[in-house]
Amino acid sequence: MAESADIIQLSTRNDPRVFSLAEAQELFPLVWKVTQTAHRELEPVRRQLEAMVPANPQIREVESRYEAIVRRWVGKMERLGLVVKGLWLVDFDTGDGYLCWRYPELKIGHYHGYHEGYDGRRPLKQVVEEYDPDWARA
Repeated sequence: MAESADIIQLSTRNDPRVFSLAEAQELFPLVWKVTQTAHRELEPVRRQLEAMVPANPQIREVESRYEAIVRRWVGKMERLGLVVKGLWLVDFDTGDGYLCWRYPELKIGHYHGYHEGYDGRRPLKQVVEEYDPDWARA
């Protein structure tokens, strides 16, 4: 019996794709895993940087490592078609707003319009029940 392989559509950088809720949820385990890996890689560097005094001659090297980890994560998220809004914060474009996720949340659970930011996000379930948007239909 042949197994089917999931194919992930990669985008060019700064070319977000439009997702249905089902597509975003299908991609989410990969987004979570990539983010968790980057977070774990960054955490000791962040702690090291936090403990350094500004005059430490090694600070530039540690800052460069920090920046490289973050840039690598951003690049991966953008290639998946996501909009990076901050460190460990990404949006899935639905065509009329964003499905919003921030690590370490365990699911995509929020939505906000194009002109609202993170602070304006609303529970996804509430938005779906209230508006029944096209992107939420299977």
